[in-house]
Amino acid sequence: MAARKPSARTLRKTTRRVETSTVGSAPACPAVARVVLGAITSSEIVAVGVLNLVKSTLVTTLSGVQDVGAEIGGAAVATVRGTIRAAYTIGADLGLVAREALRGTVAAAESIGGDAGGATRSAARGAVKAAGEVGGDIANVAKRSVEGTAAAARELGLDVTALTKSAAEGAVEAADRIGTAAGRAVRATLSGTVSGVRSLVAYVRPMPAAASARKSPARAHARRKRTRAAAAKAS
Repeated sequence: MAARKPSARTLRKTTRRVETSTVGSAPACPAVARVVLGAITSSEIVAVGVLNLVKSTLVTTLSGVQDVGAEIGGAAVATVRGTIRAAYTIGADLGLVAREALRGTVAAAESIGGDAGGATRSAARGAVKAAGEVGGDIANVAKRSVEGTAAAARELGLDVTALTKSAAEGAVEAADRIGTAAGRAVRATLSGTVSGVRSLVAYVRPMPAAASARKSPARAHARRKRTRAAAAKAS
């Protein structure tokens, strides 16, 4: 009997599993991806809570990895994306899930001595990407991701500004890849007040804003020249 061809639905599922184990164009270690995908389920989210699930999954997954720095980004993306998707299937608030997932990511990175900034950026990127895939509120997920990062940084005594900036950058990168409208919406949300932190996307704004920011040094130089000229004339 001839082998039966896989259905289109099966192929889509396989594609999604492969995509979940990647960050950008760099695939996560297959062993890491298997552990992550096996750990994130809707029932686990309900049983242990998002923060504890994400933290324990990352710590367990990366504890036996030789180069944690090389794997933590991919593991963070896979874990957070899997969490958002599982939460979507049970009708959970994706914004709150993203917030707790980022808290868990920062806690895990601190626990295993990984790069918290890189893990945070990857996790926020994964959260926004997953929200886009399931049709969630991308801007709210981005905002909550930054809030969760800020909360975790305060709790652990880490650099709140640096980590929230990393989360904002990851969220904006993912939104830009989704589309122009998504990128604008996320920028508008993160440029406002996010848990008391303003202008978190200063380094990932569109080029026109960056160009206008470069004019200020020239104005300062002109002011200094006028001041020196006035002083020389007075003497």
